[in-house]
Amino acid sequence: MDIASIVGLIGCLALMFYGIVGSNGMTAIMSFIDRDSILITFGGAFMAVFAMNTIQSFVGGLKTLPLVFKLEKGNAGEVITQIINLSNVARKEGLLSLEEAAGNIEDEFMKKGIMLVVDGTDPELVRAILESEMEGISGRHKDNIGFWDNLGGMGPAWGMIGTLIGLINMLKNLSDPSSLGPAMAVALVTTFYGSLLANWICAPVAGKLKMKDAQEYAIKGIEVEGLLSIQAGENPRVIEEKLKSFIAPKERAAMGSGDEGGGE
Repeated sequence: MDIASIVGLIGCLALMFYGIVGSNGMTAIMSFIDRDSILITFGGAFMAVFAMNTIQSFVGGLKTLPLVFKLEKGNAGEVITQIINLSNVARKEGLLSLEEAAGNIEDEFMKKGIMLVVDGTDPELVRAILESEMEGISGRHKDNIGFWDNLGGMGPAWGMIGTLIGLINMLKNLSDPSSLGPAMAVALVTTFYGSLLANWICAPVAGKLKMKDAQEYAIKGIEVEGLLSIQAGENPRVIEEKLKSFIAPKERAAMGSGDEGGGE
């Protein structure tokens, strides 16, 4: 589990809870709960985003939420080490020996690249195929990120719509001045819900998905360069130094090399 996501979201909720009950006690919570405001803000935001999507893409966007709490299986250092091991195998036993090694690799992208190399595919075609797949994967990621960005934009908008509805209803009934304060509070609750949806849920989710997309894209770029270097018959040590140029010095040091220096 991604501890940063869990702690961050729970921390936001805890701070908000403290702000509500800190001075006014637990009874203040009831002032922030209103059924109609929930329906207008959350219902309106989700339905607006639903209208922007197909049923399949809407459900797919919602299904990306658990990814925020999932740790990635590998990192750049592990991928480089794996490529160096493959290069040693290829150097000693030939490229055809990589077909057997591919059977133990879980990464489907890496496995596909290895099989292209083993089949003797032209290096430029290998690069084109793998980079096209990278763009396709990143494009699907961006669609999911856009889902949460759109939902985050709709939250405050529908919160404001709910506030305007509440204000209109309040101003049409000014005969009882004592009711103005409570009515105004209820009207503002919808704006609160909209900000909550946008800044507590959607912005963190979209931000984490963007980070994961960038990390995956970078790792796949390392895999492409590594596999093409193996295909070209380059020395494993040369391949290692080439691939380490993709990562920060502190990550190189963590791999057990002789590189020194701070992070970038």
